[in-house]
Amino acid sequence: MTSSEVSPLMLEFQNLMKQVRKGDIANFAVKSNDILIRSRASAEKEPEVEALTRMERALFGIGNQERIGAELRWCMDRMNAIAPGSLNHGVSILNMAAWHRNNGETMMALATHSNLSPSSGHPIQLLGLSRLEVGRMLASLDDLSTAMRHLWAARSYLMESDMFPEALAASLEWLDIALDEINDIAPRMQERIEKAKPRNEPGTTWIPANSEDVREVVEILLPTLLADVSGIDRSDLGLIIDAAEMLDEEEWIDRLTDKVADIQDPRLLELLQS
Repeated sequence: MTSSEVSPLMLEFQNLMKQVRKGDIANFAVKSNDILIRSRASAEKEPEVEALTRMERALFGIGNQERIGAELRWCMDRMNAIAPGSLNHGVSILNMAAWHRNNGETMMALATHSNLSPSSGHPIQLLGLSRLEVGRMLASLDDLSTAMRHLWAARSYLMESDMFPEALAASLEWLDIALDEINDIAPRMQERIEKAKPRNEPGTTWIPANSEDVREVVEILLPTLLADVSGIDRSDLGLIIDAAEMLDEEEWIDRLTDKVADIQDPRLLELLQS
């Protein structure tokens, strides 16, 4: 079987997961158990299918609830042994990290995310999702400078992967932090990423944002945000106004003002009409 071919059992698992994504979960426990048993039997033995099936069953909460974390770790370790750097290995890392975070184990979640890296060959879309989550966790720890680096890396990976909603989120979250302080002499984000050094644990840090990075992000954001300005809570557009005022970019305000008839957020209207 060549690398481009998929075994019948793997195809069956993939079809089951397609049904799940469509909302058809009624028979998931029974069907996944059948696939799991067959993946262990000598006739169709397939360790990767076993690991993926056990991972999905753990995510569904099937089995001993106190063993879910251990099960996800087993699946991650098995995928690392079978197909390190693969898409499925990366997904198993993301799931393990999410479990740690959901259980309030932020430092363990950060450590788990560190297993996803370009040098390991993981797909860029997974690197983008990982950096986005790491950026959010670091921001929650007030490690804002490091959070900015991860959010910037996330938006780059996600844009390259055509994951535009996620790239939009990363850009807005970066901008929200960046607007705390902007100047013209701060190091650019790419330089900060290239010169970053590993640390044992997060800490409270701050480096102002460079004005050119802010301009770059806003110019990319504006066409998407202006395509639909409806909604009564548009804090994203509020960030654009804040950036425009800080950088004295009247053209950004003018572009928003042109859409005032369609804007529904009362706070935004008050800012634009003041």
